[in-house]
Amino acid sequence: MSIQVNNLTKIYGSQHALDKISFEAKQGEILGFLGPNGAGKSTTMKILTGYIPQTSGEARVCGFDVTTQTMEVKKNIGYLPELNPLYTDMYVKEYLLFSADAQGLFKQKNQLVDEMIERVGLTIERKKRIGQLSKGYKQRVGLAQAMLHNPKVLILDEPTSGLDPNQVVEIRNLIKEIGKDKTVLLSTHIMQEVESMCNRVIIINKGKIVADDKINALQQQSGKDFTIVVEFKTEVNIDVIKNITGVKQIKHSGNKYILKAATDVREQLSILAAQKGWILLSMSLEEDSLETVFQKLTGKK
Repeated sequence: MSIQVNNLTKIYGSQHALDKISFEAKQGEILGFLGPNGAGKSTTMKILTGYIPQTSGEARVCGFDVTTQTMEVKKNIGYLPELNPLYTDMYVKEYLLFSADAQGLFKQKNQLVDEMIERVGLTIERKKRIGQLSKGYKQRVGLAQAMLHNPKVLILDEPTSGLDPNQVVEIRNLIKEIGKDKTVLLSTHIMQEVESMCNRVIIINKGKIVADDKINALQQQSGKDFTIVVEFKTEVNIDVIKNITGVKQIKHSGNKYILKAATDVREQLSILAAQKGWILLSMSLEEDSLETVFQKLTGKK
């Protein structure tokens, strides 16, 4: 596992910022790390990057302990914080060469920087001062800096915050490409971002992990009722549908029906339609959005 966290705890005075959280992340996985403000996300990332120590518990990155093997951990991590710290008076390539020197990447650093500039799509901006760049390109510079030393783990905090829709798509595609051979821990408040990029989601609330699963599994488990949308060629008898065991409520507009049921009744609906000679045009099971799941699990309704 690229990231291993076991009973990690961080206490500030009487406040438990983290309360015995445990999780793992493997290579090739983009892991969404979600939670309301103050839930413990930033504290977890700061511990993983060696910026602050934990109170108790254990965290490892690529097998190295974040407390006793901090330098080895940092060699294996690339970090892009929410407020991307850049030297805005420096040119793009100049800054990346400076970063390469700071990371001890002296051998073939020009080639290394040129390859990274191309990989993150900065070729046409390479000769500009960083201060002249759009926020999207500044994020690319931050990603390039984080990846110069070819880390196995990337920790990204709100990587698309403040970007326009086109820039968001570009950065998302870049992260998905990067995530094919690295472990990416992605913290964000944008649920569409998580749904489009992440293999798995962890939701943390008040210092505790309240969910850790694939997105579709969380959506299916979040509510007690099933929502089924069915469309027939013509209007049908609602009372007959109400007799299906488990159906609690039906709303309809014309020949389109929305059912709330205690169980998945799509099979019973199909059988009923065949028996009655109703022409079934479409039928789908609607899942809660990730935003709805998040609100349920963090107590914000």
